[in-house]
Amino acid sequence: MRIRGGRLVLYTVLVALTGLFLGPFGWLILTGLKTPAELAASPVHWLPDRFQWHNFTDAYQLVDFLGYARNSLIIAFVYATLVTLSSAWVGFGFARLDAPGKKTLFGILLGSMMLPQLITLLPTYLIFAKLGMVDTYWPWVLWGLSATPYLVFLFRQFFAGLPRELEEAAIVDGCGYATIFWRIFLPQSWPVLSASFVIAFTWTWGDYIAPQLLLSTERSTLAVAVMTTYVTSAGTPVTNLQAAASVMYVVPILLVFLVAQRGFVAGMSTSGLK
Repeated sequence: MRIRGGRLVLYTVLVALTGLFLGPFGWLILTGLKTPAELAASPVHWLPDRFQWHNFTDAYQLVDFLGYARNSLIIAFVYATLVTLSSAWVGFGFARLDAPGKKTLFGILLGSMMLPQLITLLPTYLIFAKLGMVDTYWPWVLWGLSATPYLVFLFRQFFAGLPRELEEAAIVDGCGYATIFWRIFLPQSWPVLSASFVIAFTWTWGDYIAPQLLLSTERSTLAVAVMTTYVTSAGTPVTNLQAAASVMYVVPILLVFLVAQRGFVAGMSTSGLK
């Protein structure tokens, strides 16, 4: 009875937390199904009198939704793939190679995580403008090749926990560290690879500032289009269409997470084991 009571309390807490986390998304869906008058009503009109399903169709047709989604998908996929591989390579170096000042460099790398994006935004823009890369997708390629501190930390923790015998056996067989990384360590790290890809894809798909700053309207992403396109002639946001577009905007991220959720959870749970 005590065990059943504990499970009942646990399930009750989990259901309450699930409702708390899903509440904003549910409210977003309801907002996308209302009329402008219902959104402006006071007191709050909790449920629409009639579900306005055409809001989703209107939001899809008013802009080049698939075109912007394609731009977002290209940027997010390219960046997530490159940054996952580059972060894995850097994490492997920190975990398995010895060099003077390695701990200091790793500390500086982790310290850079505390720098807000807005601090580096202006110098980054000036660099890309000097290189002629504004209004191109090359900045995301370079960012992907440069690795990122958080993902480097995940890979470093995972690689540090692998047995030293794997590396020693490969060296005896004549393998170099590049071969050891690609043929032995990287295939073993699929949980962290999945977690890193999902994290990086989500970062880029949801980024608004960098595409707004670096890309023109035609090359911009779906995040920028959702926030800037659904407005009246006076510049007032059309909230119900924005909400409907936002629901459709979230769907690809949910699909990516559902496909990779097992690897994502495994990667987050095993990257701290040593």
